[in-house]
Amino acid sequence: MNRLWYVLLVVAVTCTLVGCSKDTAEQASATDVQPAQPGPASTAAEPAATKPITRKADAPAPAASAPKVIPSKTFEIPEGTELTVLLIDPISTSKNKAGDSFKASIAEPIVVNGETVVGRGTRVEGRVVDAEGSGRIKGRANIRLVLTSIVDGAKTYPIVTRPYVAEAEATKGRDAGIIAGGAGIGAAIGALTGGKKGALEGGAIGGGAGTAAVLATKGKEVEFGSESKLNFTLDRPAQVSRIATKS
Repeated sequence: MNRLWYVLLVVAVTCTLVGCSKDTAEQASATDVQPAQPGPASTAAEPAATKPITRKADAPAPAASAPKVIPSKTFEIPEGTELTVLLIDPISTSKNKAGDSFKASIAEPIVVNGETVVGRGTRVEGRVVDAEGSGRIKGRANIRLVLTSIVDGAKTYPIVTRPYVAEAEATKGRDAGIIAGGAGIGAAIGALTGGKKGALEGGAIGGGAGTAAVLATKGKEVEFGSESKLNFTLDRPAQVSRIATKS
C-alpha cells in the first residue's frame, strides 16, 4: 500500500514538472518573437532624382576656306625674239666698265602667238660685258651690253640675249682736217714773213702742230643717254608669266 502511494506521488510530481516546463517554454517563445511594428507612413513621396540637363554644344562655325590659287599661265618667248628697250640709266665708255649693271624698260610689247605677254614699261635689267674707252693714238671706243632679266614686282625672269655691240665713230677725217688746217695756217704765216721759203717752213711747222694736237686729243666715246632706244635679241627661249603694261 505504501509502495502504491509512492508511485502515485512520483507520477504527480513528474506531471507537475512537465506542465511547468511547457508553460515556461511558451512564455519564453512569446517573449523572444515580437511582431514587426509598422513604421510611420511616408507623408509625401520623395521627388524623383532630377536628371541634369545637358545643352547641346553649339556647332563650330565652318572654317574659312583658303582662297583658291589659280596658277598663272606661263608663256615661252622664242629664241630670236627682238626686245626693244629704253635705257633708264645712261651708259658711257668713259664711265662704265665691265660688270656694271644698268636698268631699262620695255619700249615695245612682246607678243607671242598673237598674245601680249610682256607689256610696255616692264622693267628689265642688263649688264656691261665689256667697255673700252677711246685711245689717244689709236683704237676706237667700244662697248658690249646684254640684258639679264625681266622684272615684274617681286618676280624676276632670267633671260639671255646676244650682245649689243657699239663702237665710236672714226676720227680720221677730223684728224686729217686738224693737221691740214694747221699746215695751212703755218704756210700763210710763213709766206707773210719769209716769202716762198717761209711758206714751206711755216707749212711744215703748222702741220707738226696739227699732228701734235691730234695726238693730244682723245677720240669719241660711246655714249647712250637716258631714254636711248636699243634693240636686243634673245639668244635662248625665255619663260615668263603674263605681265601687263605698266603705267
